[in-house]
Amino acid sequence: MSSIKCECGHLNPEGTDICQNCGRPLSTEEKSKKLADMRYDGAAIRSKTHQRTVVDKIWNFFSSVKIGVSIIIAILVAAAVGTILPQVFYIPGGGANEAQTAQYYEDNYGIFGQIYNALGLSDLYGSWWFMTLVGMLGISLVVVSLDRGIPLYKSLKNQRVDRHPSFLKRQRLYGEGQVDDPDAVMKKAAEKLKEQRYNIREKNGALLAEKGRWARWGPYVNHLGLIIFLFGVMLRALPGFYVDESMWIREGEILAVKGAPGLYLENKGFTFDVYTQENTDEVFSEAIDRVGTVASNYQTDVALYETPEGALPGSTNAELVKEYSIVVNKPLKHEGFHIFQMDFKLDELSAMTFALENKETGESLGELTVNLDDPQKDYDLGNGAKVELLDYYPDFDGFENGEPQTKTPVPNNPAFLFKMTTPETPEGETSFVAIRQTLEPLGENTHKLAFQKAETRDVSGLTIRKDKTIPVIVLGGTIFMIGLVQGSYFNHRRFWIRKSENGQVMVAGHTSKNWVALQRELDAVTEYAGLPAYTDQRDKEAQTDKPEGDSKS
Repeated sequence: MSSIKCECGHLNPEGTDICQNCGRPLSTEEKSKKLADMRYDGAAIRSKTHQRTVVDKIWNFFSSVKIGVSIIIAILVAAAVGTILPQVFYIPGGGANEAQTAQYYEDNYGIFGQIYNALGLSDLYGSWWFMTLVGMLGISLVVVSLDRGIPLYKSLKNQRVDRHPSFLKRQRLYGEGQVDDPDAVMKKAAEKLKEQRYNIREKNGALLAEKGRWARWGPYVNHLGLIIFLFGVMLRALPGFYVDESMWIREGEILAVKGAPGLYLENKGFTFDVYTQENTDEVFSEAIDRVGTVASNYQTDVALYETPEGALPGSTNAELVKEYSIVVNKPLKHEGFHIFQMDFKLDELSAMTFALENKETGESLGELTVNLDDPQKDYDLGNGAKVELLDYYPDFDGFENGEPQTKTPVPNNPAFLFKMTTPETPEGETSFVAIRQTLEPLGENTHKLAFQKAETRDVSGLTIRKDKTIPVIVLGGTIFMIGLVQGSYFNHRRFWIRKSENGQVMVAGHTSKNWVALQRELDAVTEYAGLPAYTDQRDKEAQTDKPEGDSKS
């Protein structure tokens, strides 16, 4: 890129509005302005000057504030739409099976549910397009910070003390006038400014007083915090960094821990205790009267197993790690994993026993017990009597087009289709048996399966969590808050004082915000050192309406 040569001889990059050496306006637009544009101290911004190559166009796209705001709006809208229907981890089965997930949204929410799931809104925070939006926002923050931050840093680091009079005259606070002893006035002004904690630099009859420069970096610290925060969010998509799973485990059952390869959990027993009128205080007594039952404790006694290091994939040779009682708010902890007690089901059916009887005489030909977790196909009762299980419906939900249906694989309402064979009926008889319902679809039978008893067990609902991204997210949030305080409650203030050979003294002031405080400090310096009166040039007309001798707006 070509350079712009100022009258002082300094070469400035193309796009510079204010000479970085003397402060003269360089661009036509800047020369037409009454006040100097001090947002980036007139430094050249890459996105404003480089617009030729593909790289420039990509850079300019991500450096656009409008694009950044649009991405933020898109993320907010997507997050809002993601709350319309339950996310996949809240539905039965937790979305482990894509076909079941799609069927769930279609059955419960119709065409809208189908579209919702197809667009990935059912698993919003894990969808590729949402992570792409988050990544684009991170790129935008990086590009914007570099695009504006580097020129601002160079401009502030290399700012000269003896700025050209045209620079001073274009500051919002400006004054000039004749004084009796310019050197004495400059000396007293420096003393007062030091008292106000300004850093003073003097050169060639000019003075620069500055404080709070670090406040200018507040927005960039915000950007850094957001970038770290978004990086932490995106880390959650990588295996091993974030786990939030749930599992139901029955008493006596051993299951692999979801999201924790190599870990297995055995449910050794579930305990459920309630408050009684005899062993509780008045508060719980009122609750018991109102709702009937108030839980005092529910816990799962478990054994945690882990496959040895170096074991072959799928190996079941696991070693006992520990035994523990998981209680609400007292999770089992192991290698960053936290296993919480979140829910329970009491008295879930585990087995049902039936007797094969002659309907007319009531004679029993034997009994069979169906394990609802692993039902057998054939049951031999002896003496030529046997029962064949043709089909099993764990959660019977009625008939559709004459076919029995099941809602879930959980034995909440089991139903069976049996074929009964006896010496009297060698061709077999078919019977559909459900709780409080028996159907004979092929005609009246001679025999029936009479319910005898049921075995139950308790089921524990556990949540498995692991989050290695928390330190990164907390760090990003902390840095963001520091930047917010830095940019909101502090400000960058500067005064320039310059004397000329004819006894004239010029004074100018600028701040990033809080002009009232800057004027208050300049008033104190003016009164102490005898500086010329200044005006607020943002509104000269209002200034001229004030009584003569008033030194500020």
